[in-house]
Amino acid sequence: MRTHVLFLTSLSLSRHCVSVCAKKKKMALPLLRIPGMPLTNQHQSFPSNTRRKATTAKAELGTAVARTGGAGYQSPSVDVPTHKVTVHDRQRGIVHEFVVPEDQYILHTAEAQNITLPFACRHGCCTSCAVRIKKGQIRQPEALGISAELRDKGYALLCVGFPTSDVEVETQDEDEVYWLQFGRYFARGPVERDDYALELAMADE
Repeated sequence: MRTHVLFLTSLSLSRHCVSVCAKKKKMALPLLRIPGMPLTNQHQSFPSNTRRKATTAKAELGTAVARTGGAGYQSPSVDVPTHKVTVHDRQRGIVHEFVVPEDQYILHTAEAQNITLPFACRHGCCTSCAVRIKKGQIRQPEALGISAELRDKGYALLCVGFPTSDVEVETQDEDEVYWLQFGRYFARGPVERDDYALELAMADE
């Protein structure tokens, strides 16, 4: 009997503390489940400012994603500048004209508009989507497939390229761009084997 009274007293104090905290925060009492006893509160509610914060966070997340230029994501931001992109496809003899936001990759935006352009890796690591810029500017910080020297000469990769102005480009032959970048190394001929240096290296192991 004494244990039961102590339990009820402890329960009353707990409910009192929770009630005081809830009143200060203007929240409904939380749901308490006690073995062998019915639920003390069937419903829970949350303040309206919590719902507003969740909605605001979701909106901010959408804006942040939109500005990363992620694949296939259409920016909802109306303040992002757009630019006209003209692509001369030499292999097919076709000229494509379409509009691309500054925060979107050129290749992905073209595909979203059912425009077929050459590509392979989609990550800026090869030269399949390489173009030569005839007019305008393209920002391409992730273009690992072409050297800084070729970028300075006007070469760009559409899969990781963002337009910063109206742009006119011309597709290139993949092997041609590859040779421009690595041909000088192949022209040096084979590397001579140094057996003595190899023996020293193996001895160190």
